[in-house]
Amino acid sequence: MGRIRLGKKFYIIVFLIVFSILIVIFLPLTNALVFESVKSGEVIAFIPMNRGSDFKIKYTHSIHLSDVIESYAITEKRDIMQYELEYEDFAIGMPSNAEGDETFEQADGKYYIKNMSRQFPFIDLRIGKVKANHKVIYAEKEIRLGDYIQPGTVVRIKNEKLSYFKQVKGVNIID
Repeated sequence: MGRIRLGKKFYIIVFLIVFSILIVIFLPLTNALVFESVKSGEVIAFIPMNRGSDFKIKYTHSIHLSDVIESYAITEKRDIMQYELEYEDFAIGMPSNAEGDETFEQADGKYYIKNMSRQFPFIDLRIGKVKANHKVIYAEKEIRLGDYIQPGTVVRIKNEKLSYFKQVKGVNIID
């Protein structure tokens, strides 16, 4: 019986295939709103989201026990820009007026600060254990963060491109 002799071309083809697979797995391609542990830096959860997309963070204020809704958009530079705040009660921790070019409005028993343009590279948030009940609203879906992230965990919310590898490590909470 004769031995099969593998030529240089075979090894080059195998190398290119393996290299291509590694690129696909580790190259960041998917834009996402990422929730990563501040402590470990690991991606816990994500929502596929392009620049220009809007999302909201809704929570129950710990003192008034009323809903607060913060509205955000992803900028072209991948920053997170707050453009509106909605709440029901004036009290500790809530603004009593707008600043600069912002507008303060009252309608249907709620207060709104609109025309905000506050930009952040990221938002750090401690997922509430008792009353806060943090939720993300995106694409008309309301997602309770405590279902995916351990209450009490401090997460960093930011927009970044994720590789397939990082996507597998986290949970797509919109699906």
